[in-house]
Amino acid sequence: MGGQLTGAELQQDMLRASQVEQLAGRVAFCAGRGEEVLDGFRDIQLLEWESPAGRAYRDAVSLQSAALRRALEALTEAKAAVDRHARETFTADCTSTGGF
Repeated sequence: MGGQLTGAELQQDMLRASQVEQLAGRVAFCAGRGEEVLDGFRDIQLLEWESPAGRAYRDAVSLQSAALRRALEALTEAKAAVDRHARETFTADCTSTGGF
């Protein structure tokens, strides 16, 4: 073998990279759904609330919106990290053993 990847090792590395890419896709999907919820929150905040209970509800939605926005920022950072990891997972063995 002498530092060369075997077919099974290469296949395992490709599978691992594929799994990490799938994880990145799921994180992106979650971020997209979060953006949809955030859009709904914006719509609620634009409504004219006359009653004290309505205004309190809008204020509560505003707080949840801010929390969701922070969570989406974290998801965006996580997706970027997972994307980098997927690339590194696949290329690390290929470049270190002289393959590809």
